[in-house]
Amino acid sequence: MNKLESINISKSFIINNEVLNVLSDISFSIYDSEKVAISGKSGAGKSTLLHIMAGLDKPTSGDINFNNNLFSKMSINRLSNIRLLNFGFVYQFHHLLEDLTIEENISVPAILNNSFNKVKRSEVVSLMKNLHIYDRKDHLPWKLSGGEKQRAAIARALINNPKFLFLDEPTGNLDDQNSRSIQELLVNMSDQHGIALITATHDNEFIKSFGKVYKLLDGKLSDLNE
Repeated sequence: MNKLESINISKSFIINNEVLNVLSDISFSIYDSEKVAISGKSGAGKSTLLHIMAGLDKPTSGDINFNNNLFSKMSINRLSNIRLLNFGFVYQFHHLLEDLTIEENISVPAILNNSFNKVKRSEVVSLMKNLHIYDRKDHLPWKLSGGEKQRAAIARALINNPKFLFLDEPTGNLDDQNSRSIQELLVNMSDQHGIALITATHDNEFIKSFGKVYKLLDGKLSDLNE
């Protein structure tokens, strides 16, 4: 069983010669198939926590443990490889490459880890069909609606079969109808493929789909299930 663990994570920034403490002594664990939501007001540090958990940022103190391997002990190349093979990312904005087609955008992670072949291309096609964007595969991103772009971003995040999928306000830029559709799709994908979801969200309806719910306030993480 895969395990991602935050160990006494703290994070601070220096702004105008003053120390801003964003995260303070945060510890919790996530396992295969679990759905974890982190709520909190804007600026509470939700995105910062997700970035640290995913190895995209470093804590001021503390560490992240992935399957008994500490991020702080890894080389940059090894950490990058772990991210590529085990983690997926979906943000509020799609971050698609504007000069690549939708199919090419989705294929990028597989190309980066040298796994792109006929089998992987069939997986790309299958994902596009499941996410109802196959008929847009040859389009550039600017030709797609907001919901279609986010579906393409989700497909890109899933193409390497991640064990953990990080969601940073994944539907915050969409209308209610598209938001509900994307949220339902993400939960179904998690259930079908055993992918752990870690999301930062303000959406109280989306939060209801998660087995574990935490609130980030004044740098502290509290368990709302207790």
